[in-house]
Amino acid sequence: MAEGPRLTAGIEIHQQLNTKEKLFCHCPTTLREVTEHSGEFFRYLRATESEIGEIDRAAKEEMKRDRKFQYYTYDTTCLVENDEEPPAPMNSEALSVCLTIAKMFGMTPIPQIHTMRKLVIDGSNTSGFQRTAFVALNGCLPNGGQIETICLEEEAAQRVKDDLFSLDRLGIPLVEITTSPCMHTPEEVQQVAEYIGMVLRSTGKVKRGIGTIRQDVNISITGGARVEIKGVQELGLIAEVVRREMLRQQNLIAIHDELVCRGASVDANDGTDITDLFRETKSTVLKKAKRIHAIRLGGFTGLVGRTIQPDRRLGSEMSDYAKKCGVGGIFHTDELPAYGVTQEEVDRLRTRMHAAEGDCIVLVAGATDRQVECALGQVVTRAKIAMSAMPVPEETRKMVEEGSTAYMRPLPGAARMYPETDVLPEVIDEVRWNCIEVPELLNEKASRYAEKYAIDLSYATQLVSSKRLPVFERAIEEGIKPKLAAFTLLSTSTELRREGIKIQNVADEAFIGILHAVEEGRAAREAIPDLIRSAAEGCSVEGAIAKLAPSVSREELEAIVRKIIESRSDFIREKGKAALGPLMGVVMAEVRGSVDGKLVSETLRKGIDARLADT
Repeated sequence: MAEGPRLTAGIEIHQQLNTKEKLFCHCPTTLREVTEHSGEFFRYLRATESEIGEIDRAAKEEMKRDRKFQYYTYDTTCLVENDEEPPAPMNSEALSVCLTIAKMFGMTPIPQIHTMRKLVIDGSNTSGFQRTAFVALNGCLPNGGQIETICLEEEAAQRVKDDLFSLDRLGIPLVEITTSPCMHTPEEVQQVAEYIGMVLRSTGKVKRGIGTIRQDVNISITGGARVEIKGVQELGLIAEVVRREMLRQQNLIAIHDELVCRGASVDANDGTDITDLFRETKSTVLKKAKRIHAIRLGGFTGLVGRTIQPDRRLGSEMSDYAKKCGVGGIFHTDELPAYGVTQEEVDRLRTRMHAAEGDCIVLVAGATDRQVECALGQVVTRAKIAMSAMPVPEETRKMVEEGSTAYMRPLPGAARMYPETDVLPEVIDEVRWNCIEVPELLNEKASRYAEKYAIDLSYATQLVSSKRLPVFERAIEEGIKPKLAAFTLLSTSTELRREGIKIQNVADEAFIGILHAVEEGRAAREAIPDLIRSAAEGCSVEGAIAKLAPSVSREELEAIVRKIIESRSDFIREKGKAALGPLMGVVMAEVRGSVDGKLVSETLRKGIDARLADT
């Protein structure tokens, strides 16, 4: 049985740091709602030549169409984000966190750290570049692979939609961790990403939540090429992303082999203006277009529409390339008639294009001849790649539907980087490096907690990864039972969150107050969910206790139990000791969570036993 293609993969982890200030200014790292923006401005970005006189190929791709970028500003952003003022010196707190992470991986620091400019003209940086600094190299991974480098860089602006960006995120300190290509199964890629994420969270100095950590996966297979998949935010999807990229590369290789067998051909000069053919069309897209051009792809029939990934075809790849020129996409005869295009129109099109039975025709619609010619040229480029000796192009892609990917731009080259002249170097001497303290890893802390507090390891693992870990640690220091604190912060909070309760609104002090109230007997364990619900609505802990779990003395409890036993004496006589369970619910409803269930059970049992003895 033949072996499948060999996978080689590496990952880049981008993690926001939870510092007070941004990397090159003194603005806070607070994210804002776009409705809070206080101003806006516009920019046109252009690529610049590197020191060696070249323009980066990825930047050239972004320049295929003119784009006017719009930016929202806030009262928490400044002229540095606007690129109207030079950057401040590098944030010392962020550099220390980066060095801590480097030390945790056993890396070697760079003695003198120089900030560089990384050319980025997709609108995510107002300056047209991202500031980044190479901090350390050569770290270790559990699978025997390496952390090749760790860099400290400024986060990009947040895209609101299309070419509109929000500047609240721009400049937040970000670490970029790059591994060697040391992974050979999809599962291994995910495991390594999980390990790196655990190490980062162990610092206690990284931001948490969707968008604060992103994984870029570099993948190639035998006969394929290195492809970088950007921005995988969900850790659980990494293995699926790798599997789908392996499938895509295998299918592109298979399509290439079929094209060679067919003797396929593409002639860039075959582009034809066919606008007149669709003057009376029912297709909404084609009817709105001012210009429509087409190209004949010899021998491509059935292959442009062939699936290469779930919900993705070779035609999708061609469409991605064409969109770089500003068009909405492409039509092709592998999928026509459809979308309002009739069979009669397809027949006329094939006649106009002198298409043989095995030829596929691609149509591009747009506003100008220049735009559609650009897009058609992109289609020709992608078709020629499919026929070439390297049918899997080296490129940067983005994740789409459930792990499939779409083309973004070519892989960047060496011309992308050049020195930053506005930021002084940072010296990392032996004294500073030796002062860096390495925190305990979360997996080690979980094992320690499981043993020390008699908590199940899986539960302890959840706990140390929880945002409420500091609350647990404080609760233990203040004498609260570990199991009570852990159960409240994990299980109870999770159940309430599923009910729609806004647990994030409950302050740490409120959790501590509720736990102390239970420990001191001022509220029962059973009242904890109601007390948290009340705290989530803004009620104080003492107010919630007074309302939901007013104090009940032992004497009052005994009086309540006597009253309930007397009113249900016939039931007790019939059920005997089995009456305990049903009557527990009656008593607990009466005391409204003010008394611990164990005390209620003990008091009720004594009362039932006494009643049975009398009869």
